[in-house]
Amino acid sequence: MSAEETKTPTPPPAEETSPIAESMPAPMPAEETAPESSNAANSAPAMSEETPAAREEEARIAPEIFGERLSFDALGLSEAIRRGIAEHGYTHATPVQARAIPRALAGADIIVRSKTGTGKTAAFGIPLLEKIPAGTRAPMALVLCPTRELALQVAEELTALGQHKDLHVAAIYGGTSMRQQFDALRDGAEIIVGTPGRVYDHIRRGSLDLSQALFGVLDEADEMLSQGFYEEVTRILEHLPESRQTLLFSATVSEDIERLIQRFCRDPETILLSGDDYTVEGIENVLYYTVDDYPKPRNLIYLVEIEKPSSAIIFCNTRDDTALVNAVLARNGFDAAILNGDLPQKERERVMAKVKRGHLSFLVATDIAARGIDISDLTHVINYSLPEDPAVYLHRVGRTGRIGKKGVAISLVSGRELSTLTALEKRFDIKFTERKLPTAEEAGALWAERHMGALREVARETIHESMLPLVEALKASKDGDTLIAAMLKDFFDRRKAQKAQAAARFDEEGEAAPVTGKSGAKKKASSARDKSPLRAARFEEPRRQQAAAGGEDEASGVATDEIRLWTSASEGDFANDSDFIKLLAARAGVAEAAIARVDLGRDYGALFVKPEAVEPILAASGFTVGEGDAQKAISVERPKRRRRRHSRK
Repeated sequence: MSAEETKTPTPPPAEETSPIAESMPAPMPAEETAPESSNAANSAPAMSEETPAAREEEARIAPEIFGERLSFDALGLSEAIRRGIAEHGYTHATPVQARAIPRALAGADIIVRSKTGTGKTAAFGIPLLEKIPAGTRAPMALVLCPTRELALQVAEELTALGQHKDLHVAAIYGGTSMRQQFDALRDGAEIIVGTPGRVYDHIRRGSLDLSQALFGVLDEADEMLSQGFYEEVTRILEHLPESRQTLLFSATVSEDIERLIQRFCRDPETILLSGDDYTVEGIENVLYYTVDDYPKPRNLIYLVEIEKPSSAIIFCNTRDDTALVNAVLARNGFDAAILNGDLPQKERERVMAKVKRGHLSFLVATDIAARGIDISDLTHVINYSLPEDPAVYLHRVGRTGRIGKKGVAISLVSGRELSTLTALEKRFDIKFTERKLPTAEEAGALWAERHMGALREVARETIHESMLPLVEALKASKDGDTLIAAMLKDFFDRRKAQKAQAAARFDEEGEAAPVTGKSGAKKKASSARDKSPLRAARFEEPRRQQAAAGGEDEASGVATDEIRLWTSASEGDFANDSDFIKLLAARAGVAEAAIARVDLGRDYGALFVKPEAVEPILAASGFTVGEGDAQKAISVERPKRRRRRHSRK
C-alpha cells in the first residue's frame, strides 16, 4: 500500500502527569518499532527488536517514557480540541495516550497493546478529532467495536472531546432503529462508531460510503475477532481506501490480528504497554469459598452484607444466573438491574445510563459488559462464578481500578472452579486474599444493622415523638412483634416502590438522546416523552374503572398460586407476549417464570404472576416503550376492590 501523505506535527518536550504515574514506579518499557523491511514486518509485525535509531526517535516524540510528565498542551493540538479535553476533565496524558497520540498525529499505522482501563479511547480519539477536517459531512473515520455498549460509550466520549469542533459523530449498532441511523448518515457524520454487523449492513445497503475515509480504527480488536468477526472485519476494511491510516488497539496479539496487520497495515509501529504477561494493577483480589450449608445465592447475599460495596458489577456465566441473582438482590432490598443479551437494546442503554448516573448499586451482567465498559468510580467487581477462561477474569476485574484508581475484585469459588483459580494464581501470578463468609447469625445481624440504619436516617428527618406512646403499647401487646414486623415490611416495600418510581420518572424526564449529530450537542427529548405522564393517566383511569367492574378482589394481598394485575400494555405495544414478559421481568428483577402468563387486549392487558413477584413488578411500573409519537407509558397496578352499592328502601 502507498503511504499516506500527512503533515507531521512536532510535539515539543513537555511534562507528563499521568493519573497513574504514582502507581507505576518503574518506567514503561521502550516502544518496539517494526523494521522497514516488508519481509521482516510479515514475519514478526508486532514484536520486532528495538533499534538505537528507534530509541532516539522515541526520546524525541515521547519523553514520558523516561519518567517525565506530558501535558495535553504539549501535543500541538488545536485550541478547539484542547478545550474539549479540558472540559472533559482530562489534564495530563496517561502512558498509553502519551505514547500513541504523537505516533498517530505523525500519520503512522500503530498497534497498541495496553491493559484495560488505561484511557485507550482518548488515545485514538484525539488524533481522529485533530486530523479530520471540520464540516466535511462525509465519513472520514470508522471505529469498530465488539459490543453495542462499547460503541455507544466510544461515540459519547468522542462527542464530548470534540464538542468545540464542527464534527458529527454517529453510533451505528444493532438492536436499534435503522431509520435513525439512516437519517444520521444522510445528514452527514465525519466519525462512524459501530459494531461490525450493523456497519457492514449499512455498507451493503449503500447507506455508508467509506471511500473518502482517512482512518480505520479497531478497538478491543482481540475480543472482536474472538467473537467470530474476522471475515466481517476484513470485508469492512476492504471498503476503506488503501491510503487510510490504521490504528489497532488490543490487549493481546492473536494470529487473526497478525493476519490483519500483514494485510491492512503499512509498516505498523507497535506500542507495547501490557507486556507478555497480562495483569491488572491497583486491584485487590479477594476470595471467598462458598459454604455448602446454604444455597449459593445466599452466599452472595452474606458476602454483600459483610463487604458493603457502594457500587459493583456482579458477573455471572449464564443468563439464567443473572435473573436469579437479580431477583435475590431485589428481595433483600438491594438496587440492582440485569445487563445481558436477552434485553432489548433500548433497555440495555437505559440500564447502563442508570448505572453511570449512580442510580443503581449493582449491575448483574454476563460477559457482554466485560470489555470496554467504563463506569466511573466503580468500587467492586464480584464474580458470582469464575469464568471458564481464566483470561476473562482479567477483563472482568478491569471494570474497577480504572486509570490509576483502586478497586476490589471479589470471587465466590466452589469446588468445580478450583482449576480456574489455580490457573489465575500460577499463570497470572494473582495473589488472592482469602476471607471467610459470615455465619447465618452474623449475616442476620449485618442485615438488621443495614435496615436499622435506614430507619435512623428517616428518624432524623421526621418528627415522630407523637408515635412513642404507640410504641410502648405495641411492646406491651401480645401480638406487638407481629404488628411491628408488618409495619416494617410495609415501610420497606413502600420505600422500595418510591425509589423505583423516582428512577422511572428520571428516566422519562432526564434520559439522553442517542449519540448522533453534532459533536457535543445533545438532542432534546421528544415532546411525546414530555407527554408520557399524561398518556399514562389516560390509560390508568379507564383501567381502574374496568378493573373495579371486573369483580375479582386481588387487592387484599391474599397469597394464591397466581395474582392478577392490570397493565396499560396492549397487544400492539410488543411483537409478542414473550417480549413483554422478558422486559417486565428484567425491570422488576424477577425470573421470567414468575410471570405465569399475560393477556394483552386492544386497549389494556392482564398479567398473572406468582405472589412473591407482585411487589417487585408493581415497583417497576411506570417505564416507557416506543419512540417519538409512538412512545407509551407502561403501568402495572392491582385491581381495585369493587364497591358495593346499597339501594335505599
